[in-house]
Amino acid sequence: MAITVSMTVNGAAVSGEVEARTLLVQYLRDHLGLTGTHVGCDTSQCGACVIHVNGAAVKSCTMLAAQAEGATVVTIEGVADGATLHPMQEAFRDNHGLQCGFCTPGMVMSAIDMVTRHPNPDEALIRRELEGNLCRCTGYHNIVKSIAAGAKAMAS
Repeated sequence: MAITVSMTVNGAAVSGEVEARTLLVQYLRDHLGLTGTHVGCDTSQCGACVIHVNGAAVKSCTMLAAQAEGATVVTIEGVADGATLHPMQEAFRDNHGLQCGFCTPGMVMSAIDMVTRHPNPDEALIRRELEGNLCRCTGYHNIVKSIAAGAKAMAS
């Protein structure tokens, strides 16, 4: 059964017809072409699909597109200001918080949410908050360093 969903994604009103069982991550990637939101595990374990829905970090593989009806959604494509990266994106780049880059969009989106809720996170808090995001390349040291630097940049 097809349904119509409407929401605001990265500042633009969007609407589309999808099957009722369509996941939000599928809608973003397959219908809107926003492929920065990654599908890593299909079980909500990895965090590669984290986006913001109404200002809160959400694993988009755990939510139906229909559940985002009327919501404000921000993906990794929507956090930069044109050609100017978000301070958290800059921090990941400057502190080598990525290697293969697969987990990076979800890490950045989780980090922005974390710093919004905890403006001055210490290392223990950063590590605890990242428990829902998996990285198979970096060992997390530079990710933690990136988030700490991003928090400082976001504060100024």
